Amino acid sequence: MIDLGLARIGRLLQHTPQTWKAIHVAGTNGKGSICASLSAMLSASGVSCARFTSPHLIDRWDCITINEKPVPETIFRQVEGLVKQRDQDEKIGATEFELLAATAFEIFHRLKVEYGVIEVGLGGKLDATNIMKHKSVTVIAKIGLDHQSFLGNTIEEIALQKAGIIRSGVPCVVDGSNESSVLKVIQDHAKEVGGVELHYPSSDSALVQVLTNEGYEPHQVQNLACALLAFRLACPDFDHSLGRLLRIVKKLQWPGRLQRIDLFPIVGRHQEALLDGAHNSQSAEVLAAYVNKHYRSPSQSITWVLAASKGKDVDSIMSHNIQPSDQVTAVQFGPVDGMPWVKAEDPTNLIDQAIRYGVDTQNTHDSGDDVRTALEWASKAAGDKPIVIAGSLYLVSSVLRLMREAESHQKA
Repeated sequence: MIDLGLARIGRLLQHTPQTWKAIHVAGTNGKGSICASLSAMLSASGVSCARFTSPHLIDRWDCITINEKPVPETIFRQVEGLVKQRDQDEKIGATEFELLAATAFEIFHRLKVEYGVIEVGLGGKLDATNIMKHKSVTVIAKIGLDHQSFLGNTIEEIALQKAGIIRSGVPCVVDGSNESSVLKVIQDHAKEVGGVELHYPSSDSALVQVLTNEGYEPHQVQNLACALLAFRLACPDFDHSLGRLLRIVKKLQWPGRLQRIDLFPIVGRHQEALLDGAHNSQSAEVLAAYVNKHYRSPSQSITWVLAASKGKDVDSIMSHNIQPSDQVTAVQFGPVDGMPWVKAEDPTNLIDQAIRYGVDTQNTHDSGDDVRTALEWASKAAGDKPIVIAGSLYLVSSVLRLMREAESHQKA
């Protein structure tokens, strides 16, 4: 189901000209947030802007937005049908992600957008999104270990794949907080490509200080600094005043990233939970820092609702976040629409791992494949203490979908 390469996507799009300017964003963590900030700034500046990120959150078509709104389902299905028919007629054999990327690019062309903000699906060099011919700016966010079976076993190998989005003559914004070995790989590849100017927004100490003073967490400072600089480079003639851009970004809510939600529609009482898609060691470490700073204390344990995709490094997620005084329920998210290769980890394995980190067996619960049951158990177990839902973006999707259904049912 995952087969990296550009030949098939090239054939799918051979009759679809790229009539829009692209900002291409790669990285292990933070790239979705950078894309969201960029498209918000572009749209607020009066530019017709589209965004393509993955995976989708609730509906399969919400991974494509036009001027900050999900593309209408009717348009998505119409264009997707055309792309799938093209794939069938020409016997291309495209993957699910290639069909989705081609659908997005076809929609961008048909709706005549000026800019497209594109998140890499997996890696960079051989990712379907890298078929783009016209890039205004590329961005390389924080890089860590993830998807090693496709990208390489070392962080340097993974960095080289991410650096594959770099183009000659196109400025590249790089998260300067990356490990020195990662930065060297990117610099060496940029020299090999030639004609590439690398920009490091974290070297702007004044900007970093302003963002820190605004209350952004360290990883958010890096992501936002990258987005601000990429916007300036892509649109040099626009209003770049920091105050204006920060007002735009502050209105932005990127779901599933340190998102605070009220579980009332599901559990029947007002109870806040932190919803985060942390699913690898690096993002788990960021989540742990946030939870320890804002929620945890010697007298305040955490109640966790956890899920994970098969093949993920569950141990690293647990090691950063789980403490013996915590309570843990594990659940299996359901099938992911359009991504049949994604499978959920058995909740029993997650519970066993939590117990190995010292959690009392009596403070654990296997919720099977019922996300509602997991949230109800967590609500009762937590009482007035914090609840954190994490481990997978697909769990985030399941929770948000359940919230929407519950709210819809209450209105009916």
